[in-house]
Amino acid sequence: MQTSSLLSPVGPLFVSEDAGKLVRLAWEGAETETTDLLDEAVCQLEAYFAGRLKSFDLPMRVGGSGFQQKVCAAMQAIPFGETVQYGDIARELGSASQPVGNACGANPLPVLIPCHRVLAANGLGGFSGAGGVETKVALLRHEGAAGLLI
Repeated sequence: MQTSSLLSPVGPLFVSEDAGKLVRLAWEGAETETTDLLDEAVCQLEAYFAGRLKSFDLPMRVGGSGFQQKVCAAMQAIPFGETVQYGDIARELGSASQPVGNACGANPLPVLIPCHRVLAANGLGGFSGAGGVETKVALLRHEGAAGLLI
């Protein structure tokens, strides 16, 4: 697995590739060698944070259960600047909200797969990235999210 990094408004980010697919984005890590895919991922993330990109066009692989993959696919369908609730995804998948929340928290590619766009019925919900809910709020503000409650 190769890893590249960038400095972002929400802290240093480390994006990892395995076998030609992005598999992880984290706030901690160590940079190894770069690849063409990692260079493109860094370029797209920089464009996103600069306000020039609203959706990512990168090959990604989500591990985990079929349910985890369905939740990640549902999150990828949420447009830039919009939000949905855990319950919305749960209804779409015929599930309860709590497993959806758990799957959001296990998202291996936050920002790229926008789990920050998923809110709880009574507020923001959680965020598994560094900085927790404060980082979620920063990402939502960056996108001008209409569903932002604070």
